[in-house]
Amino acid sequence: MPSSTSQALAPEFDTAHFRQALSQFATGVTVITTRVDNGAFVGLTASSFNSVSLSPPLVLWSLSNEASTLSAFTDNSHYVINVLSASQAHLAEQFARRGANRFQGVEFTLSRTGLPILKGVSAWFECHNRSRYPEGDHVIFVGEVEQCDVTPQPGLVFHGGRLMESGGR
Repeated sequence: MPSSTSQALAPEFDTAHFRQALSQFATGVTVITTRVDNGAFVGLTASSFNSVSLSPPLVLWSLSNEASTLSAFTDNSHYVINVLSASQAHLAEQFARRGANRFQGVEFTLSRTGLPILKGVSAWFECHNRSRYPEGDHVIFVGEVEQCDVTPQPGLVFHGGRLMESGGR
């Protein structure tokens, strides 16, 4: 008989086990970019990206409440989601590092709103920062896509705690 409680039951697993189970779901890898008030660029690696709606065109991604870049993305009207190609694992690692100039040596062009679009990505989406939803230890960002482009090529995949080319290579 189905439970009729209005709240979730306590989990029967620890965080490490949950993380291991989640790692079995392969995801694409993105670098999300924006600009702060002083003109500096901000970027981070995220694998929590997916589509929400075709009409209107909506996508979502999430960011930890502990991220140093949270206010940059919360306060800005736009950001660009760059879907990394299979040959861009080095960019995923570079934009995941703390304390470094993440844009050092990175080639990019500027979007219509002046935000970095990384060279060589499989696709990119320039989004209006439509809404944000605090949930658990993350904030879910919903972006309304204003512009996008695609260069069909294999994407970078994160699976089992490792970066790999799509197709498992």
